[in-house]
This record gives sequence, structure tokens and C-alpha cells, in this order.
Amino acid sequence: MRGDMEFRVLGSVSVRRDGAELVQATGKPRQVLALLLINGPHRVSAKSLITELWDDAPPRRAMTTLQTHVLQLRKELARNLGVGRDTVAQDLLQTHDGGYRVALGAAEFDLPEFHRLRSMAQAALTAGDSMVASRVLSEALGLWRGPVLADVEHGRLLHAAAAELDRARLETLVLFFDTRLSMNRHREILSELTRLVVRHPHHEDLHARLMLALYRSGYRVRALEVYEELCRNMHNDLGVRPSASIARLRGRVAADPAAGDGCADQADVLHVLHGPQETSRGGGGTLGSPGSGSTGILSGNGSELSTAW
Repeated sequence: MRGDMEFRVLGSVSVRRDGAELVQATGKPRQVLALLLINGPHRVSAKSLITELWDDAPPRRAMTTLQTHVLQLRKELARNLGVGRDTVAQDLLQTHDGGYRVALGAAEFDLPEFHRLRSMAQAALTAGDSMVASRVLSEALGLWRGPVLADVEHGRLLHAAAAELDRARLETLVLFFDTRLSMNRHREILSELTRLVVRHPHHEDLHARLMLALYRSGYRVRALEVYEELCRNMHNDLGVRPSASIARLRGRVAADPAAGDGCADQADVLHVLHGPQETSRGGGGTLGSPGSGSTGILSGNGSELSTAW
């Protein structure tokens, strides 16, 4: 039953088979489904589900109401799968040790696939293969169809899970941009980085990559302006200044109006962005040569890598 099913949480919540959506439930039943999927295939206790649905003010019959929500999900799954409700309870949406779990089996699921691809990319980076890492990271980012759990109300637990996944996606984007920088393909990432720093005005890693990409593309003054904008945003909104690592990058850009003939490799990029503790090389590393590179940011399958949401 599960082998030909697809589960999705990186965007709207979706349970599909042969392209057909199996769960249309909204409200709290969908919230239950989302928390079970985020934790799949592990058990989620009834207590945790009640906390998610009602925080610290559950109704008197919270357990009964939770059971009703699970029953609604099982009925809908059974009807759309063409099986009995008992089969769904036994093989898919299971009661387990004082809670519930989704038994995923061999079904496709975007969340573990995202983590698997990230691990593959990390291994490729460790091996020094930026091209493979870039392709795999692009594939991982392509699994995202919008904000995580986009069509589900977030209680305390889903809010924390969504925030953690959003951070993981941003970290993956930063790694992807680093691979592009290491291959001297800085022009490809300019438009996406520009959009992202608007959405994340205090994110230093994104600002640093935009500064370096702008500098290499021949926009040194604009790269310095990006740093000043970050300073203003952090001071006005948070009352702090940017870290020493991005300040070092600003200093390198300001002091180096024309880079040498060489292009920065991955170690040089890490050296400039993170400081000498990230690499065993002596000296300051290179910023790369301005004005080189191609246009158009493409994912591994040839489609645009969208960060519009």
C-alpha cells in the first residue's frame, strides 16, 4: 500500500498516490497529520499531539477529540486508498505505545530525501568535488515547493520544527552558493542572493556571499554598500554589529579594487569568508577576478532554482 505513495511536507502537506491527493482534511486533523509526518516514522505521543493542538489549555475531552481527528484521517485514507479502515490503522496510520505514527515503508518522502542529499553533498565537499556537491545541493533544494508545512496551522511543536527546517534550507543554500563561488560562477547566483538578503536582512552568511559575488562580477562599490546595509539593519533592528568575519571580507573588498589573475578555489573562499581558522593556508587568500562567469542560475535538472518564497 505504501510503496507507491508520496509524502510531502517541504511546502504544503501532501499524501498522494498515482498523482491523486489522499487527504483533504483541514484544521486540526491536518495539523495532526503534519506533526506525524514531520516525525515519521517515529511515534508521537498523545501528550505531544495535544500540546500541539491546544498548547497549555486543552479541552476537558482532549484525548477523545484527538482520537476523533485520527479516526477522520483513517477514514479518509481508507476511502481514497480503497481499503478498510482497519488496514489503514494496521499498516499506515498506526496506534503505537500511547501515541501514533505514520509507517512510511518504501514510500517517497521529501524530508528524509532532503537530508540524504545534504549528506551526499557534504561528502562531496569533503572530497573536494564542488561540481558534484553543487549538483546534489541543487537537487536537494529543488525538493522545496514553498514554505515548510505551508497549509497547516502551527502550534508550538510544528512552529519549532518549521523553524529548524527553514534554518536547514538556508544553510543548504549557503553551501550551494559556496560551490558556485568555488567554481568561479558568481554571476549565476547574483539574482538569487539579492532576493534572499532582502528576505533575510540580518543573515551574515548570505550577505557575505552576495558581497563576494558582486565584487567578482565587477560591482565593488555595490558590494561595499551591501555591507553598510547589513550594518544598518543589524544596528537598527538588533542593536549589534556584524561579526569579524564579514568585516574582514569588507576590508578585503575595500582594499583590493582589482584582484589578480587567479580564481579563488574553495579553500580561498572559506578563508576570506570565515578567517584563517577555516583553512591551513597562510596569507589572506584571493577574492577572485572581477567580471568573469556566466549568467542564469540553474538547478541540477536545468530548471530555475527558485527562492521567491
